[in-house]
Amino acid sequence: MGSVSTTSEPVLAGSRGFSQEEVRQFEEHGFVIVRGLGSDEFCTRMTQVTREHLDREISPVEFEAEVNYPGAPATLDSPGGRTIRRLKQTHSRDIVFTEWIRSPELLTRLSQLLGPDVVMPLAHHNCVMTKQPQHSSETGWHQDIRYWSFQRPELVSVWLALGSEYPKNGGLWVVPGSHRMAFDRTQFDDAMFFKQDEPRNQPILDTAVPVELNRGDVLFFHCRTLHAASRNENAETKYSVVFTFRSADNPPLPGSRSARSGELLLPRTE
Repeated sequence: MGSVSTTSEPVLAGSRGFSQEEVRQFEEHGFVIVRGLGSDEFCTRMTQVTREHLDREISPVEFEAEVNYPGAPATLDSPGGRTIRRLKQTHSRDIVFTEWIRSPELLTRLSQLLGPDVVMPLAHHNCVMTKQPQHSSETGWHQDIRYWSFQRPELVSVWLALGSEYPKNGGLWVVPGSHRMAFDRTQFDDAMFFKQDEPRNQPILDTAVPVELNRGDVLFFHCRTLHAASRNENAETKYSVVFTFRSADNPPLPGSRSARSGELLLPRTE
């Protein structure tokens, strides 16, 4: 894979919006990082809720045994089978998550990427991703749009790190510019993961870079950006809060999974 620095230079959270250069970075690379966008208060409160809901196994959750990814326990009854991979429907778990998605610092940036009317689908992401030190699995190369159905493949995900993230604890890798690449179906396997043993794919994957984040850092990435993550080899669990957003003029296709859950129309920013 590529070097240990991201192609897109991280941005310090000072103003409420992206500069023109930062928007250009997102458009060119398919992602941009903002350092410290999530306040210490947000991160502390979200971490407290996350740990409580993990300890109490508050539904809905996704277990590692249910994903069938490399390294995952085979069944719920296997050792580590009830290791939680995701706390689902996170928006409804505590008011702090609503406060986060309605924060002006976040909404202003989303409106720059998506337009003035921003909608948050509840069907996709809307979760806390966990990578626990034992029984965590690998996530293969994929584009998030693979199972989503909207008029246009133009959605933005917002990934807030509640602690440090780097390759050894299951941090993300991304392929810069992959959101602008054209792929055909044969480059993906039956589960729509990007094949690593496909000769056409290898030069693309060789350009991958790690997304290294600290507590409070936020990754904005396009739904077509190729990304992957390894297992957590450290002793501490990694937590990441992830929501996805679309513009109001890009609705889900009728009858699709994307249209089965509600959505939130977020307030306009001044």
